Order: sequence, then structure tokens, then C-alpha cells
Amino acid sequence: MKDENWQKVLRDPAVLREDIRSHLKQENAYTDAVLAETVPLQEDLFKEMVGRIPPAEESVPLPSGPWLYSLRFEKDAQYPLHVRRPRKTGTNEADGPEEILLDVNKLAAQHSFYSLAQAAHTEDHRYYVYAEDVQGSEVYRIQVKDLSTGTLCAPAVESSTGSFTLSPDSQYLFWIYRDDNGRPSRIYRRPLLGGEDTLIFDETNPGFFLSIGVSASRKWIAIERGDHDTNETLLIPASNPTAPPKVAAPLVRGERYSLTHWNDRFIILTNAGGAVDFKLMTAPEATPDRAHWQEFLPYEDGHFLLGVSTGKDHLAWMERRNGNTEIFTLSRKDADKGDIRHHARHISMDEPAYTLSLLGVLEYEQPVLRYIYQSPTTPAHWYDYDMQTGEKMLRKIREVPSGHDPAAYETRRLFAQADDGALVPITVLMKKGTKLDGSNPMLLYGYGSYGISMEANFSTTALSLVDRGVIYATAHVRGGSEKGWNWFLEGRATKKTNSFTDFISCARHLITEGYTAPRRIVAHGGSAGGLLMGAIANMAPELFAGIAAQVPFVDMLNTMSDTSLPLTPPEWPEWGNPLTDPEAYDLIASYSPYDNIRPVAYPAILAMGGLSDPRVTYWEPAKWIARLREEARGGPFLCQINMEAGHGGSSGRFARLKEVALVQAFALWSLKRAEG
Repeated sequence: MKDENWQKVLRDPAVLREDIRSHLKQENAYTDAVLAETVPLQEDLFKEMVGRIPPAEESVPLPSGPWLYSLRFEKDAQYPLHVRRPRKTGTNEADGPEEILLDVNKLAAQHSFYSLAQAAHTEDHRYYVYAEDVQGSEVYRIQVKDLSTGTLCAPAVESSTGSFTLSPDSQYLFWIYRDDNGRPSRIYRRPLLGGEDTLIFDETNPGFFLSIGVSASRKWIAIERGDHDTNETLLIPASNPTAPPKVAAPLVRGERYSLTHWNDRFIILTNAGGAVDFKLMTAPEATPDRAHWQEFLPYEDGHFLLGVSTGKDHLAWMERRNGNTEIFTLSRKDADKGDIRHHARHISMDEPAYTLSLLGVLEYEQPVLRYIYQSPTTPAHWYDYDMQTGEKMLRKIREVPSGHDPAAYETRRLFAQADDGALVPITVLMKKGTKLDGSNPMLLYGYGSYGISMEANFSTTALSLVDRGVIYATAHVRGGSEKGWNWFLEGRATKKTNSFTDFISCARHLITEGYTAPRRIVAHGGSAGGLLMGAIANMAPELFAGIAAQVPFVDMLNTMSDTSLPLTPPEWPEWGNPLTDPEAYDLIASYSPYDNIRPVAYPAILAMGGLSDPRVTYWEPAKWIARLREEARGGPFLCQINMEAGHGGSSGRFARLKEVALVQAFALWSLKRAEG
């Protein structure tokens, strides 16, 4: 199933070996045939989901100097327009006609797949830079557009990861090179309007990721290198962008830190000294090495610090406590008084499960902070918060054109006891008044990897299931960070199986509490959450009516042993290295979904992949489904490969909903089959 020239296939899917192409097309045809009766349902679901998206919509503008920048969708458009308007002096109000910077619809019309990783204007507002992927393989091309002429004005940067930053003097473009193995291996600098690429950093550790950005103060360009356990930052003064990068604080294995510049100092978010949930330190900007770090916000168990944003006279940080997020703001004059938590202002909400997203300080010289509030029942609300006065201004509420009544739904936060006694959070969304008599169908979603938290967000797509009487639940299993960084550490590497047993414990708790019943649950997860799906399919198939696994990481032992694959070396800290560690080999072999299929009855399974996916290659779901048919009973086992997309599926705000509709139709179809 693995094309010998798979790297070329990622860049040009047309070169896929013909016998493999034929096989994948036959798999798609079989899936279409089995699910043919769901086509009208898929169409209904798709129409409902589209009906909850405003036909025309605009983001809340971002102020920058004399302009307000935003994204705007025209009626029924798949992709946005990038636009700006003149800014009325001293306000965040527009004062003049719109200027279109980029029409993504026109760009996308030339390709079957189109995605932008990043777009940014130069500080002088003369040029617009964007990174585009035209096949879903995450190999990006960076373009520079002259806003005065509307034309491309520099040679394209090829083979980029899509990550770039612009020097504050508007003269240079810093970009990250993506090598033939799909890894971010080098950082280059080139004159913005074209010229020689100068290598400024060469990453020799194949397990490290790279990122680059510029501080909100516009004084520093920062390179960050590292993995999930360890990192370090290198700094370039923005006043001298051709200077070589210098290490801020040398790498220490097992320690993470990130720098946020604030006037004459850096605020340092770090886990140094055993601060599992992180703490804040401070150091003079001239000497940011560890010898000069001083405590700023002490470590407090259960207060998981997530990030910091700064303006000239204020800073803000976000933390997670009891599964929900909270935002704190602090004035510059209170920063040196000690006990900064006592002096800080606090932003939180009253719902049992909700999410605050810290978008950050809008402009360094101004005290305005932007954040989003939402919950499973409450659509997103955008707020601008004045850190000086404490006043907040509602800037936008996510519109649901077909109508939405939050009072018609109920959100609950439950806790399931895991095998070892840990309490695993579950977020539940259901119709208000739902009887908990064990008869309800349920979709149970899970992820549980990389410390990524599954937030209690508002989902217009989930409503299609809930409106049909399905309870929508999310199991916040270990491997995520919903209960702090230790929640992640307890679900990775040698403790990875906790993620799987946690999910099963959540399913059983929901059954015990009357929310649902065995074989009334459809499990759903994607990517590393697809690993979760494959594992629970092997461990407790009797609990589920169906399992939907999108881009599922299921062929673990083979993938973690193949050093040519893009993510294998960077993933070893997460899973273990089976090539050098016999215990890691044995552990991965004990739960790798592809290697542990049993000759028992399995629920219906739908595995979805993307031909140009560099993260979970197309052959993983294809092999898994083939082996399920060979060794397991039950099913059916279905494989659907998107021949024109990668890890994220179809591009376009409406096109992607067709895949969501397919998953939901499969879930409802599986539940109906299990009844009967």
C-alpha cells in the first residue's frame, strides 16, 4: 500500500502508483455503496450545517497603525477576502472604503485544494505576504504581493512549512524550510523583494520542531526549537535583523520555557524546578539566561498556565483550573509589588463548562485585550477588554442564521473514575429535559495526545446530532491537558494506555449514570484521536455501535520504526522509540491498533484518510481496514480516502462540512443498525 515514491506523491498526487490508486478508488466505491441509503441524510445534515453559518460574514477587525485588517466572506463564498479599511484616528472605527488585499476564492479556483497557512502585512503596510498549499501535503509556497499594484513582486519561496515572519523594518522575510522528509529543518532570511537566501539556523536534531515570530513590542525576532519536553529560544534584535541569533537560555533536557518581551524585561513561562503546571519568571532583556531569572508568578498546583500577552502598561495571562480557562490582567505599576495574583484583575464565567480564548493585546501601546467566550450551548462572543479601566465591549456574537436558543440545551460536566482512581472529566451537551433512562443514543468524542486540550466550545455541527436526540459528549482523557500538564504526562509514553482505559471508563460511567447504554454509543476521534479509536475498538468493541476514525494513527509500530516519515523522530518522546528501546517496542506492540485486532465481533468502523496527508499517511487507514476484514468479525469495515486533500480534509468553509455530514450520517446509521 505504501508507494515507493511516497514523498513525490505528497507533492504531486498524480504520480501515485496506479494499482494503489485503483485499490483506494474501489474502497471509496465500496463505502459509497454500503452507505448509499444515508445519502439523503447526508444532504440534510449538510444543509443544516450550512444553514448555521452566515452566508456573508466578517471577522472583528484588527487595528494596526492607520488601518483595520479583517477577513470577510461574501455570500455563499467558500473562502474569505482579506481586506482592510482606513482607521479613524484615535478609535477602532473604520473611516473609508474597503481595500481587498487578497481574494482567496480566485486563488482557490485554480486548484482542487487550496489552503493558506499564514498571511501578514509588512509594518509599512506596503506588502502582503501569504503561504499557500495547493494539494493538502503541507508543502507551502510563500508569495509577496505589492499592495499598490496588486501584483506579485518577488520570487516565490518554495518548500516552506508555511511559517514565516517579517522583520519590523519591512525589509526581510524569515522562513522555515521543509525538507524531503517533511521536517522543519532550516530557517532562512531573504530580502523581502527577492535575493539570496541566507541560512541563519540549521536544526540538526530530527526530533525538534522550529518556529519563528516577532515580539508584540516589535523589538525582538525569536526562534524557538524543541520537542514536547525540551526547548530553547534564540533571539535576534529587530533593530539589526541581519545579526546572528543568540541563545537566550541554553537548552536543558526536560525543561521548557518561552519568552514574552515586556518593556525592559522578558516574562518567562517555564516548568523549571519541577513546576509541572508552569510558573512565570522574569529577567532583564539584556541578560535573559537562567542565572538572571527571578520568580514573578509562583508555581501553584492545579493552576496550569497557558500563555502570556503584553502591552506597554499591562500584561495578561491565561490559566486552566478545574477544566475551565480563566484570564488575569496586571498593570505595570502593580508588577513589582509582589503577590501579583492579589493585584491582578480576573475574567471568568459562571457556566459549568466553558472556554475563554486569549487572542491577546491588540496593540502594544494600547491597553485593549481581546478574548472570546463560548460554551457548548453559547455561541462565541468576542470582547475587547480595557485593562486600564476594567470595561469590556462586546464586538461580535457568532450568528446562527437558522436560529439557536441556548435555553433549549443543557451542558454538564461529569467525572468518571478511571481504573486507577483518577477522575476523568466529561463534557455533555444534550437537549434540556432529556430523560436519563439509559435509552439515549450518544456520540462520544476523544483525543488525548500532545497535551492538546479538547475545549468546551460551541459547535454548530454538533447541534445536528443533538437536535435528533443524540447526546454529544467529550471524554477529556489523559494525554490532553484539561487538568494540567501532569494530565498530559500521565497519558503519554509508558503511560499511554491510560488514554484508552480513561475513554472506556467514561463510556461505562455514562452508561451507569443512565445517559446511554452499551451499543448505543458511537465513538469518534481523529489523527492521534484515531489511535484512541483503534485501541478502544480492540479493547472494548462490545460498548460501541460504531466507530468513526478520521486520519487515524493506527499502524503505530511500523510508523514509529520508519525514520523516513515526517513525524517519526519528533514523535518518539510522545510514544517511545521502538528502534532503540525494547520496552517501548513491547509497549507499542501491545496496543498498536493494526497489530492487536482480535477475532471477535467489532462494531461498524469508518476510517477516513487523505492521499496527500504527511502526518498520517493514507496507507494507515487503508491497511487497518483491510486487516480488520481479514481477522475480525462484525463490521462492516469501511475506508474512505480523500484523493484531493491531506490531514485536514477538504478545504473551504462549506466543502469540509460534507465530511462532517458523512461522519454524522455514519453515526446515525450505525446506531440504527445496532437497534436492530
